[in-house]
Amino acid sequence: MRTHRTLTLAILAGLLLAGPRTALGQLSDADRKGIQDVTDRFNKAMVKGDAAGVAALYTEDAMLFPPNEGMVRGRSAIQQFIARFPKITAFETRLVEVEGKSDLAYTRGTYEVTLMPEGAKTPAKDSGKFIEIRKKQPDGSWLLARDFWNSNQAADH
Repeated sequence: MRTHRTLTLAILAGLLLAGPRTALGQLSDADRKGIQDVTDRFNKAMVKGDAAGVAALYTEDAMLFPPNEGMVRGRSAIQQFIARFPKITAFETRLVEVEGKSDLAYTRGTYEVTLMPEGAKTPAKDSGKFIEIRKKQPDGSWLLARDFWNSNQAADH
């Protein structure tokens, strides 16, 4: 009797663990598309110089962790931070990894940016990498809650 109960429990555990990923709350194709849609909107808003549009893609309590600066907390502060950027002529991010569960996800990716600093004769280019934490909103969008990035360029000393 004991062996039968142990075998039954083992089979049930195996079935639960072998079930489809979405049954355990993993990201669906629609979630992944929603994450990519916000990324695409982010890229377009950056090139337009639309700081309010960029900030709208963050949660109200979002935090930025920019390189060589203090943390930026909240949508309003993020908008002010983005508004200080020089004119961006090209901006592209690529999502390399997207994972998550339920209403929380993380992305890992790369970026390339070309900008024209005020008074510069030629554009400046940068490339780097990022990690983001996203939260699914009631409307189904995947806004950024935490954003960490850094350049691949050597730091000036």
